[in-house]
Amino acid sequence: MKELERRYVALSQEDRGRYNWLRLLILIFFCLSSSVSLYAEDYEPVAQRQPTARTFLVGIGKTNQLDTYLSPMEYQGLQVSFLTQSERMTHLAKRHISFQSTFHGVFTSADNPAETASYTGARLAYDAGWHYHYSPLKNLDLKGGALIGTDLGFLYNSRNGNNPAQGHFSVGLSLSAGAAYAFRLWKLPMKASYQADLPMLGMMFCPEFGESYYEISQRGVGHDILCAHPGNALSFRQLLAVDFCLKRITLRAGYLCDIRQMNAHSLKYHDYSHSFMFGVVRHFQMMKRK
Repeated sequence: MKELERRYVALSQEDRGRYNWLRLLILIFFCLSSSVSLYAEDYEPVAQRQPTARTFLVGIGKTNQLDTYLSPMEYQGLQVSFLTQSERMTHLAKRHISFQSTFHGVFTSADNPAETASYTGARLAYDAGWHYHYSPLKNLDLKGGALIGTDLGFLYNSRNGNNPAQGHFSVGLSLSAGAAYAFRLWKLPMKASYQADLPMLGMMFCPEFGESYYEISQRGVGHDILCAHPGNALSFRQLLAVDFCLKRITLRAGYLCDIRQMNAHSLKYHDYSHSFMFGVVRHFQMMKRK
């Protein structure tokens, strides 16, 4: 120890500065190493029955739109969409209940039969809820539950001068059911899945026939908020998909059918879309504190 002190005193002022910086860097390194090791020891993987699956899909397809607030004619065109979904198992009911959240966004461009006017629209929907899982057979998973969601969008008509755009908004409760089956094809692990969501009860915005948005701003939107149910807003969304489980990535291809309808205040609206979806699925384990 005395020998080290003697050598340190013999160093020049510049060498002493370098030596002090080196000691400081070594100290920081050991502090960071200790904190990382303590952080890692403080966490452990969740049980195997609690994986999380996150899906990101993009799609393209056709749409058929009718909005008598803007035009009495049907418009047909192209739709580009994306869908992100996260699903994880919970501790509820002995790990038989999963939580799912879904974002679904679309952008549409459609023309009337005479191609004298066009629709431009966009919509964003979010749904979240729980499913109860039941496996009657090996590799077969059935689920059923309920979702709470909201849907917000607009539609713009390039030809209209007085009322060129229409807004769409709804919030409600949906019934949801699905199934998944894992199998192998040519030694390649695969999984087929299906899920259908049916809105049952909620609230929606619908102006009266011939009512302008200026009149709505003067009178308020209270009288334009209606109770939504299958009788006046029958809607339906279903996704049929197949997963290709490769060595380091899981690819998903599927068919998405999204039907949105409304019939109230002497107005009719529908948006029928059929899209081919393609994307990836990520599976990972959640972490929790010990």
